[in-house]
Amino acid sequence: MASVTSLSDSVHQRLTAALSAALPQAGSADPLLRRSDRADFQANGILALAKKEKANPRELATQVVSRVESGELIKDVEVSGPGFLNITITDRAITGTLAARYADDTGRLGVPQARTPGTTVIDYAQPNVAKEMHVGHLRSAVIGDSVMRLLDFTGENVVRRHHIGDWGTQFGMLIQYLEEHPHELDHKADEVSGEEAMSNLDRLYKAARKLFDADEEFKTRARRRVVDLQAGDPQTLAMWQKFVDESKIYFFSVFEKLDMEIRDEDIVGESGYNDMLAETCRLLEESGVAVRSEGALCVFFDDIKGPDGNPVPLIVQKSDGGYGYAATDLSAIRDRVFNLKANNIIYVVDARQSLHFKMVFETARKAGWLGDDVKAYQLAFGTVLGKDGKPFKTREGETVRLVDLLDEAIDRASAVVREKAQDLSEEEIAERGTQVGVGAVKYADLSTSANRDYKFDLDQMVSLNGDTSVYLQYAYARIQSILRKAGASRPVAHPELELHEAERALGLHADAFAATVAEAATEYAPHKLAAYLYQLASLYTTFYDKCPVLKAETPEQTENRLFLCDVTARTLHQGMALLGIRTPERL
Repeated sequence: MASVTSLSDSVHQRLTAALSAALPQAGSADPLLRRSDRADFQANGILALAKKEKANPRELATQVVSRVESGELIKDVEVSGPGFLNITITDRAITGTLAARYADDTGRLGVPQARTPGTTVIDYAQPNVAKEMHVGHLRSAVIGDSVMRLLDFTGENVVRRHHIGDWGTQFGMLIQYLEEHPHELDHKADEVSGEEAMSNLDRLYKAARKLFDADEEFKTRARRRVVDLQAGDPQTLAMWQKFVDESKIYFFSVFEKLDMEIRDEDIVGESGYNDMLAETCRLLEESGVAVRSEGALCVFFDDIKGPDGNPVPLIVQKSDGGYGYAATDLSAIRDRVFNLKANNIIYVVDARQSLHFKMVFETARKAGWLGDDVKAYQLAFGTVLGKDGKPFKTREGETVRLVDLLDEAIDRASAVVREKAQDLSEEEIAERGTQVGVGAVKYADLSTSANRDYKFDLDQMVSLNGDTSVYLQYAYARIQSILRKAGASRPVAHPELELHEAERALGLHADAFAATVAEAATEYAPHKLAAYLYQLASLYTTFYDKCPVLKAETPEQTENRLFLCDVTARTLHQGMALLGIRTPERL
């Protein structure tokens, strides 16, 4: 199915042609078209063009209007104010364009795919081995998953990477403890749940930590074990792998609860770059990008200084020969550029890491690994706050476990679903409650611009009123209910019919889906898609209130309104899927 030209693009083409005809010397000038509350669209580009050409803007606007080809697309163009153009399009064009989108049997609603896609590596959802996932892990996972879906949908070649914390000195302590207590990670049953795996790891971690702090001899053995691990001792690596495998059972259970697909082959943790670290350091030192300072290998920057005015370096290798995060991150960039052939690398990482990534990217640019043809970008996100506006903690002041948070959201949502449910079984209420609860958590995150902090308020998140995923899910379910009740009437487009004001507003907005998806994907901004979907559901509510569907005046009007309902439902369904949120058929 070919992509469908949107109404705004069609109008843009007509205006550009009219501008060129009125002012041939200006080349192809941009009419600067946008949606307007005065008409369907407003073009503001004539003012700047008139200034440049020293012409009278109103006179130029009048000349442009006389050259606009209207046909079946444009109903009316009028000059307004100092030289704006207000454009009204025909009802036939609205219905006809939506009918072309509706006819797309791929389910893409006529959204185009990139003609020359690049390769984007997106690094998101980065939990730590042997550690519980907490509320801080939520945003990287949810934002990263949605950006991955948006890019994939627009045709980009997307490579997912989960850079899990699976290496470092703490493993010496854990491995040594397991060596001395070999049955601590044994499973009693064949199938072990994520909760059991985590409680196994948690129990072992606490016991190892206690021994490490209390027993100097154990501490010495644990530190020796780090050396064995870094040297690749097979027995030590085998025990390290047990921790990784046990942690993955837990990770996968949490990601499953979040309704996210995380594939084993995409998990490439810190350990995945071990073999590259020495070479990364050698390349940086030989090229003069990094220099030795007090025994450590450092990169210095002209514009990064501490409060005392002294330069703050990026330490790639410590003076004792150990490697820091920088060595791993720089090795990962080399792998992503030279092996995975990335044109773009996105890191969905907490804003508090911004200085680290600024230094890493600058170092990679100096080394020639990032150039004009490869961009690296940190999609930095803000903090999850409690209702009090402070970082979200439990009453005891501890970080909130991600599993507890999701369970509570599902419980709250199930209560809302149960209250509204008329003909759902207990099993269906539980299933819908999960979809609504997880959707509520994701949407609250994604409807906020990533770089802003947001308040985690479950009462607000599962509310049926306001900008929530539940509101969108109920709009979708309501449309499905109407379509089921339609009996012999079917959704059919009737371009010959005049449209009610609420039908026009809904139709124009539904047609803007493709442009919104393109913008959200290009800017890595799921919140723009969330805002679009909320407005779509709001416009649908107005349409539903003002335009009877099944009791319309004529059979053709009923069919056309069912068609508008179904286009809206398909747009909601596809848009929510790009946010990683389910749309239940019944609620």
